[in-house]
Amino acid sequence: MNSPNPVARPVWPLAGGLALGLMLMLVALFWPTAWSMIHVWERSETFAHGFLIFPISAWLVWRRRQALARIAPHPDWRGVALLALAGAGWLLADAGSVAVVAQYALVTMLIAAVWSVLGLAVVRALLFPLLFLYFAVPVGEFLIPPMMTFTADFTVAALQLTGIPVYREGTFFSIPSGDWSVVEGCSGLRYLIASVTLGTLYAYLTYRSPWRRVVFALASFIVPVFANGFRAYMIVMIAHLSDMKLALGVDHYIYGWVWFGVVMLAMFWVGSFWREDEDAQDERAAPQAAPEPAAPRRAFAGVTLAALLAAAIWPAYAAYLERRALPPMPALAIAAQAGWQPAQPWTDWTPHWIGADRKELAFFAQDGARVLVELDYYVTQRQDRELINSQNFMVVQKHPVWSNVGEAIVSVDIDGRARTLRQAKLKSAAGQRILVWQWNVIDGQRTVSDPYAKLVLAFDRVRLSRDDGASILIAAPYDEDPRDAAAVLARFLAANEAALMQALQRVAAQ
Repeated sequence: MNSPNPVARPVWPLAGGLALGLMLMLVALFWPTAWSMIHVWERSETFAHGFLIFPISAWLVWRRRQALARIAPHPDWRGVALLALAGAGWLLADAGSVAVVAQYALVTMLIAAVWSVLGLAVVRALLFPLLFLYFAVPVGEFLIPPMMTFTADFTVAALQLTGIPVYREGTFFSIPSGDWSVVEGCSGLRYLIASVTLGTLYAYLTYRSPWRRVVFALASFIVPVFANGFRAYMIVMIAHLSDMKLALGVDHYIYGWVWFGVVMLAMFWVGSFWREDEDAQDERAAPQAAPEPAAPRRAFAGVTLAALLAAAIWPAYAAYLERRALPPMPALAIAAQAGWQPAQPWTDWTPHWIGADRKELAFFAQDGARVLVELDYYVTQRQDRELINSQNFMVVQKHPVWSNVGEAIVSVDIDGRARTLRQAKLKSAAGQRILVWQWNVIDGQRTVSDPYAKLVLAFDRVRLSRDDGASILIAAPYDEDPRDAAAVLARFLAANEAALMQALQRVAAQ
């Protein structure tokens, strides 16, 4: 680097090399986490842009080379402290098998590595290129359910305003010309992720004012949500007006991507009216204070070694946790009480809970009332065998027989006591309807909060305490009114919840 700062010139090759080397070492130390990001980029079109984030960030750093040349890098132990704190967060996320949080922690450690070796002044000069690395984390799938609901709400409302009668159950709706459903691919998450990534980059490159950057970045989040609603409405209308001949096959997706391209171009065109001339206020040419004395070379080596050690302790401890032997477990058995008798299966539906160390499914009946019960017990939390898992759900998407037509957290009355449960309404292609109640048990406490459950189980695992947990699920059929099934489930739970808890305690006591 042809540095205009004579103080910075001799130390940059050493400091820059150590910073880059430390970042590569961090990737090597936390390779399973890095690979989990790459794997998602490979298999998901929604997050395929992750391959471009690091090259774009490097290009953004190169654009700032003139500003960097005026800064003398200085080791900063505050960066080491941040790196250690991010490492602790990674350990907690790894213990709870929360891949997204672990990936964010890894990116934070990479940023902390730059801070540790090069100093706060360099981090300030490279703030956006460094923060842009967070877009490499494949996050956003938690938005799919609310975005599916919004898309269904928007489409149904638009159809009704158009004068088309609509019958709706959850994200499924019917109009005179045919039946429709808003599935994961229709949620608009793919458009949203692409729009926010491109919009944020465009805002940084086009504007100098922080307010204009923030406003455009917010617009890149809001616009695609509503644009996706219009897209869904237009597809339904095209199919309806063409007597269900168009917008049903490949052209369904073509219309979507063409519409997304039009929306993005329109957004960039509108944003260009407030473009700020980069030459008029070039942040790269900002005046610099007088040169500071260069730090000793041994200081760079010392802080690099300390940062490496502060990071290495966490994967070492995680490996120790993985080597712990699993405790023995007896069989899990359900014994209903208060006149409820074992019965023959009355449905082919089963919950989709994976990886349980012990699973028990049973059917019970009493005076014509029928109930399904499933217990899923997890003796310890590890990847793909944890209580809270994105693959644990009532019905898989696009199931050939069953549909989830409504799921929510509800408060119900059980023998005079208010209880919070997760409730789902299921419907089969043959017309059978089932009401489902589900909740988790951790440390003897009931909860339906997934974040709370993940956090408690992760802390238990890190502290070498028992990190076992269980899912309790009960279901009953109904004809038209789900309150009939709710009454049956409430009666069964009032008489048998103690027996269910005892079944779990017998397994956990071993």
